[in-house]
Amino acid sequence: MNPRIDPRRKHPARNSSLIRWSRNLFFAMGALMLGYVAFVLLDARLFQAAQSRQFQQELSGLESSIGRDEHLRPLLLPSPKVAAPDAARADSYGIVSRRDSPLGRIEISTIGLTAMIQEGIDARTLRRAVGHIPGTPLPGQQGNVVITGHRDTFFRPLHNIRKDDEIRLTTVSGSYHYRVDSTEVVAPEDTAALAASDDAVLTLVTCYPFYFVGPAPKRFIVRAHMITE
Repeated sequence: MNPRIDPRRKHPARNSSLIRWSRNLFFAMGALMLGYVAFVLLDARLFQAAQSRQFQQELSGLESSIGRDEHLRPLLLPSPKVAAPDAARADSYGIVSRRDSPLGRIEISTIGLTAMIQEGIDARTLRRAVGHIPGTPLPGQQGNVVITGHRDTFFRPLHNIRKDDEIRLTTVSGSYHYRVDSTEVVAPEDTAALAASDDAVLTLVTCYPFYFVGPAPKRFIVRAHMITE
């Protein structure tokens, strides 16, 4: 009676080589993924620093211009209640400008959130900043200003936001303050948060759950109204 031969014993060298090859492949893939994550985080940090410097220079330049030409103040700093929300009018005020030029800055001191805002919501923009959704009013204007960001980068601190927290949006047209009214979790197809409003309100949108691995199945919404200092 012939003993049964284990087929795995026929080619031990081949099996060992395959294991080593697979191990090296997975190691290389892991290294590439970690390298890409490091690149994305570094690129975002450097971009935010450059945007912040550029924005501060624009604010300083505007303040200097206003100081020299007081009679131009109403033209340089239009009232948010009468400023037109369309892009052409906004660009004339310097609020929305060239690609990679900052629209403004969002700050929520209670949760340690500070980020530069850009116009647009494409992948490149949201990788490096938070994005103002085109077609919605600009910060400080009447209506529903909508800003979105990634839950795993700039908008990660939103998981700690609470009712009555204060949000400050700063643009070259001024600094505007909003107070949080509510937060809610909605389905991706629920677009009610983007609806127009007759009041000066702010909506922040990000994915949810915050620590979900992979594409998040829901959306986290923050609603706030503009207040006077």
